[in-house]
Amino acid sequence: MARDLIDLLWREHPDAPRGGARGPRGRASTSDVVDAAVALADAEGLPAVTVRRVAAKVGVAPMSVYTYVGSREDLLVLMADAVLVATPPASCAEGPWRERVTRVAEANLLLGTRHPWLLDVTDQRVALGPGAIAKYDAELAAFEPLGLGDVDRDAALTFVLGFAWSAARARRGADSAERMTDAWAAAAPRLAAYLGRRYPLAQRVGAAAGEAQQAAYSPEHAWRFGLERVLGGLAALAPAGRRG
Repeated sequence: MARDLIDLLWREHPDAPRGGARGPRGRASTSDVVDAAVALADAEGLPAVTVRRVAAKVGVAPMSVYTYVGSREDLLVLMADAVLVATPPASCAEGPWRERVTRVAEANLLLGTRHPWLLDVTDQRVALGPGAIAKYDAELAAFEPLGLGDVDRDAALTFVLGFAWSAARARRGADSAERMTDAWAAAAPRLAAYLGRRYPLAQRVGAAAGEAQQAAYSPEHAWRFGLERVLGGLAALAPAGRRG
């Protein structure tokens, strides 16, 4: 049977218990299984990560996967941390706080864009892994110049990450946004006839935004606007003299 999740997350640590597969020597390793699952998720999304697909990619029998990872839920946690281990945290120890926090936000937007399936891994046990802890430690440094207490610093990071993940989810739907733009253009004349003079505010604002963004929705415009609001909100928390 597989080791406990905490030991699998820290399997590369010198103090981690060895073993995990039955028999004198396993045909694969936990890392092989995790790497295969990450490759499937990157290529096809989380629904592709089935025991049968992972086993075929590694070259083992389906049920033997559970000798390397305890469950599919554990596998998702291991996958998420493997990606974090392989992604160096943003450099947050130097520069003005706005630049530091911007780097945190941009790094997480990029992470969620490159590995969109990460947005669907909501298991809080991800926080137990070495990749997650290294990332957390590095990102907390971004808020050092703000002079926040420890609890507020943690909350500030959560706030920034929530915004970045939300923006990454919006970008994941960029293709559907483009289709919506085409559909909107095709339907516009008939829609105008149906609406007439109703909903004047929605019509005026929607028309202005669509013209400015050249689309029904612009992920880039939403990102820039939202990030400025995030930074402005954090500045209000800082003691006088540290808000610049």
